[in-house]
Amino acid sequence: MTTYKPEGMLMDTAENKAFLRTRAGIAEALSLGKILEARAVLCDVDHNLVVDLGCMKGLIPREEGAFGIIEGLVRDIAIISRVNKPVCFCVTGFSEDSQGQEIALLSRRRAQVACIEEYLSFLRPGDVINAQVTHLEPFGCFVDIGCGMASLLPIDLISVSRISHPKDRFKQGQNIKVIVKESLKDGKIALSHKELLGTWEENAALLHPGQTVSGIVRSVENYGIFVELLPNLAGLAEPREGVSSGQHASVYIKSIIPEKMKVKLIIVDAFDAQYSPTKVEYFFKGEHMDEFVYSPQNCPKQIKTVFGQE
Repeated sequence: MTTYKPEGMLMDTAENKAFLRTRAGIAEALSLGKILEARAVLCDVDHNLVVDLGCMKGLIPREEGAFGIIEGLVRDIAIISRVNKPVCFCVTGFSEDSQGQEIALLSRRRAQVACIEEYLSFLRPGDVINAQVTHLEPFGCFVDIGCGMASLLPIDLISVSRISHPKDRFKQGQNIKVIVKESLKDGKIALSHKELLGTWEENAALLHPGQTVSGIVRSVENYGIFVELLPNLAGLAEPREGVSSGQHASVYIKSIIPEKMKVKLIIVDAFDAQYSPTKVEYFFKGEHMDEFVYSPQNCPKQIKTVFGQE
């Protein structure tokens, strides 16, 4: 199975630069059916994309700007939003512009169709793939899973610890790993992320009673305050006045109880701060997962995800 990378990852490779160096190189890419990348510099009034190939200009006609444009499944914003960003494409031929200058005719749609047929259609639940964050919305984040093909990662599947907005965890342009929850269906693939961030025990093993550690307040309840210690681990602190959701905190770890999946905390201090999201650390390093069991074996409450049950 050929792996297709998120848009932008080919642009600075030696092979991509070599093909774009000369007109002959672009012609060779045409004959080989190669997928290349370059920066879109303009979207004209007819929503055709002009691409800077270095040695010459390229043109992606509107109907070739994205898979789904012809069928009416994708709006033109998918084309307009590519200006000043890398775009993937196949070379389809050569022509002349209105000034008589030779230009290369390109198709982003053709590259995306190849991605669907040779990569995305082969993905199965439990497969771990590369993705790039493209948009952050209150309900989740959209990620590029290959050649600009977008998929939604819902907010509740980003991590076990609940967040108020995907920006609490990611930033636009960030490269991440995702896991396929459901295979390609109606042109879409369902994704998850939290299963890659480790089990309760794997996360708890990084902490010890008696330590004072950093955390983020995620929820304030009458009976206590939930503090995120790691993306897949939160603890419950004793009630304290003046603490609000979203604040950063320093917390003392009173106890760690695996059989109850509990980490008991005392808030030492809570304060407002604008720290950037920390780098995502993945416990799972493989390429496929059949099931994910979050809870410890000796815990009566079992929390797990079984992939392949669509």
